[in-house]
Amino acid sequence: MGILLGLLTALSWGGSDFLARFATHRIGTLRTMLYMQFTGFLLLTIFLPWLGGWGHLADGSGWQPWAWGALAGALNFLATLTLYRSFEIGKLSVVAPISASYPVLTVLLSLLSGEHLSAARAVGIACTLLGVVLVAGGEKAPNADDAEGARRSGKGIGLALCSAIGFGFLFWLLGTRIVPITGAAQTVWLIRLTSSLLTAGLILVARQPIKPPTDRVAGWILAMGLTDTGAFVMNNFGMRVEQVAVVSVLASLYGAVTVGLAAIFLREHVSRWQWLGIIAIFAGIFLISR
Repeated sequence: MGILLGLLTALSWGGSDFLARFATHRIGTLRTMLYMQFTGFLLLTIFLPWLGGWGHLADGSGWQPWAWGALAGALNFLATLTLYRSFEIGKLSVVAPISASYPVLTVLLSLLSGEHLSAARAVGIACTLLGVVLVAGGEKAPNADDAEGARRSGKGIGLALCSAIGFGFLFWLLGTRIVPITGAAQTVWLIRLTSSLLTAGLILVARQPIKPPTDRVAGWILAMGLTDTGAFVMNNFGMRVEQVAVVSVLASLYGAVTVGLAAIFLREHVSRWQWLGIIAIFAGIFLISR
C-alpha cells in the first residue's frame, strides 16, 4: 500500500506542478502559492473529519504537535517558493526533475537515523536517483549567444536545487518526527495554514497585488490545490506504512511525470539521455516494489 501511495503521490504532484507552470506565468509566483495553499487549507478543513479528524491537535497533546506542524509549514513555504519561482523563469522539463532529486538528502538522513534497506531496494533507489540525474542532466544547454536565456536557465536551476534541499529536509522530518507526533492529514492542514499566512505576509511586505485570480487561472489554482494537497496527504499516510526512504523516492517521480506532460503538451524537447533516465526510473520502481 505504501508503494502505491508513493506512486499516486508522484502522479498528483506531477500534474500540479505542470499546472503551476501556467499559473506562475500568468499571475506570478507569490499569488500562485497563496491561492494554491489557501485552497488546499479550505479543502482539508472540510474533509479532515473523514481523514482522521483533528487527532493530536485537539486531544490534549499540548503545543508540540502544533509546533512541529508549523515547522513543516515554514520549510514547505521556503521550498515551494523557490520551486514555483524556478517554474516561472526556468524550463519546466529541467527544473522539475532537479527539484525532484530531494530524496538524495532524504535517503541519506533516513539511513543516518537508523533505517535499513534490502539490497534490491537499495539498487532500486540508486537506479531511480540516477534516472532523475539523467533527466535533468540530459537537457541541452542554452545557445551561447543567448545571454539572457543562459542567465535565466542558470538561476532557475539554482532555485530548483534550493527547493530540492528544502524538500529533502522536510520529508525526512515528516517521516521520522512530524507525522508520528502531529498526524498525517493534520500535518498537511498545518502546513497549508502556515504557508498561506507566510505567503500572504510576504505579498504584503512586497506590496504586490493580492486580488484572487479569475477566468481559467482560478480553475488551475483549484486543481493545483486539490492535487498538491491530496499528494501531501497520500505521501504522509504512505510514510506510516512504508520506509521513509522508499516513499520519498517514489514520490519524487513527479519530476518525470512533469517532464512527460511538458513533452506531450508543450512540445518541450526530451533528449535520448532523458529517455534513458526515465527508463532507469521505472527500473528502479520495479526493484523497490519487490
